[in-house]
Amino acid sequence: MPAKKSSRVKPRIGRPPAGAREGEKVKDYPQLSIRLPVDVKAKLQALSLVSSRPQWRLISDAVECYLRDRPEDEQALVRDLISRSRTRARSTRR
Repeated sequence: MPAKKSSRVKPRIGRPPAGAREGEKVKDYPQLSIRLPVDVKAKLQALSLVSSRPQWRLISDAVECYLRDRPEDEQALVRDLISRSRTRARSTRR
């Protein structure tokens, strides 16, 4: 009896895109350079290792948590400022 052929699709070689949303690539994100106290940088590195999450994701999650804990009027102001900056960015690209 002949061996049965596998119907599995071969997995792609390399790492999958690791952006915050489906199909996004981290390398396409704008870069940010910050200075941190030594103890904060050590905590960030340790959290990254323990949680198996990249440092950028931890910082992104921390910003979301911080915003979520702010009063609703501040959250609304932040949303408005983001909306304005996106509108301004779109109008300058034309």
